[in-house]
Amino acid sequence: MTAIKPIHTFHIPVMGLAYTIDSPIRVAKYGISSVISIMDDELIEKMNAFYSEKFNIPYQEITQKIHDYRAERITSYLNLVDKIVKDKFDNFKTELSDSKIALQNYIAMLPNTSGIKAGLQNLLEDGCAVKNTIKNYLEEHLYAGDIDVNIMTKLDKDNFIKEEQLPIAFNDAHAALRGFANSTLESSVVLSAGMNPRLYSYFENFPAFFPDKTNILKKKITLKVSDFRSAMIQGNFLAKKGLWVSEYRIESGLNCGGHAFATEGFLLGPILQEFKDKKEQLIQSAHGLMVRALGQKEMPIPSQPLDLKITVQGGVGTAEEHDFLLNHYNVDSVGWGSPFLLVPEATSVDKHTRNLLAGAKEEDLYLSHISPLGIPFNTLRGTTNEVLKQKRINDNKAGSSCPKRFLALSKEYDAKGICTSSKKYQDLKLQELELQKNSLSVAIFEKKKNSITEKACLCVGLANASYLENDIKVKGQAQGVIICPGPNMAYFDQEVSLSTMIKHIYGQTSILRVEERPNLFVKELKMYLDYLRNDIECITDEITAGQIKKWNAFRNNLLTGIGYYENLLSDISFFKTSKNEILQQFDFYRLELNKIEIPVMQLS
Repeated sequence: MTAIKPIHTFHIPVMGLAYTIDSPIRVAKYGISSVISIMDDELIEKMNAFYSEKFNIPYQEITQKIHDYRAERITSYLNLVDKIVKDKFDNFKTELSDSKIALQNYIAMLPNTSGIKAGLQNLLEDGCAVKNTIKNYLEEHLYAGDIDVNIMTKLDKDNFIKEEQLPIAFNDAHAALRGFANSTLESSVVLSAGMNPRLYSYFENFPAFFPDKTNILKKKITLKVSDFRSAMIQGNFLAKKGLWVSEYRIESGLNCGGHAFATEGFLLGPILQEFKDKKEQLIQSAHGLMVRALGQKEMPIPSQPLDLKITVQGGVGTAEEHDFLLNHYNVDSVGWGSPFLLVPEATSVDKHTRNLLAGAKEEDLYLSHISPLGIPFNTLRGTTNEVLKQKRINDNKAGSSCPKRFLALSKEYDAKGICTSSKKYQDLKLQELELQKNSLSVAIFEKKKNSITEKACLCVGLANASYLENDIKVKGQAQGVIICPGPNMAYFDQEVSLSTMIKHIYGQTSILRVEERPNLFVKELKMYLDYLRNDIECITDEITAGQIKKWNAFRNNLLTGIGYYENLLSDISFFKTSKNEILQQFDFYRLELNKIEIPVMQLS
């Protein structure tokens, strides 16, 4: 089974709840693949209404009174996006065959390695600018970008009708998967945030995820992973059920947007090297398990392993970095996320937030603890959400009204679940803390208080940008906007057109006006160094032998990674103009790493 070669060598990953909610409608006609988050069915329903009206398509509201409303809302919106993209793509092909200028502009957007670019240029150069000749070529070779969807596996809250708990199939992530499975899309679901065995098992209910008699998968599985071991474990788990992982999407543990899943000091380069070296092992292991499972299910069995893509994302900012990842590690695509937040043609961001992003410096972008999931979260200082949250804290009204409850996962005070950013939860925690006040120093009391009140309502904050951009009324308590760019955002300081951003990715121009941008591998190393230092400094409880062992292993893995990069740079033709500087930075961070004092156990 041979996959169709993508038109572009980059993709736009999922960003927040709203930022890529309609990206396929905006960019898929150009052959650009992007990912929609399908976690917020309320936002999805509002976007369904908005785009139905915009494109004059009949709309039937799906209210919460409908039995399976969450899944049905998702299916309905995805079907709408599928229809709009197909219509826009057909119109785009007609425009290209009718207008030489439009065709030339599109050719300029394509990578130089593109066979389609070469084919179209040859047609123009040969004087074959006959409408039908070009139209036939476009029909045969051009196709729209993928409309992929994202499910964060941890967001699988139990749901209730009054006091009665609904079956597991109505949990949030399960219902989202069902919504995608029942849609007309033939694309991938990107699973992020680690393994959820119960959710993974639920895939078996949907035939579209199994290969048909012609070895075709109508719907595919993509796993976002941060290391090879995780990929092997999750891929084999699914293969034992007859399910194939079509893509492993490797993301930097820290140099990324949104939730950051730090590795144990394993850096991106060595991780990619392991995938490159062991890709065949990954394929053969999963294929053998899948064949056995499909045989037991008496389903069609592929004679050869299905296609497997390896892609990467996190902190990429130059055409040279992009090309290096493609060529050295043989990845199939490179994800560009945060820079596209400054491209109005590609992402859904309100004007105020876009201006804030353009003005952001390194110190404005930080790894926060605002996520109710308890996972470090890359975000930006000065957002409207931060201002409103701080006002409530100052007024002794800390916490959110929690209208959506997608993150109501804590069972500490309520069997139905409660969100740690909610006023209900924070009031209870603050009352408990108040009882301990006399036994704590002022500094520790304030630190513990801040760890309670800093949690933000991501459900509303990550969705509001689309409402503001499209003048859709926002009801309820004002939460403002939360934005989740990666640290790479600091080096992109201007709003640009889609065409300009693509030319930047492919090295035809540069939009970087910041001179001191570190290489992506250097930036990630610095972030891991800061992460280790902070992890040691922030320990308030008694240090255990396990923690000391973890910190030492973390440092050793970073030192091994530095050695890997130093050897790599001596063997490659990339980064010629910056190679000496990069080596000096690695040397500097090795010294800094060795200065970090890891505690030792005190013998009593």
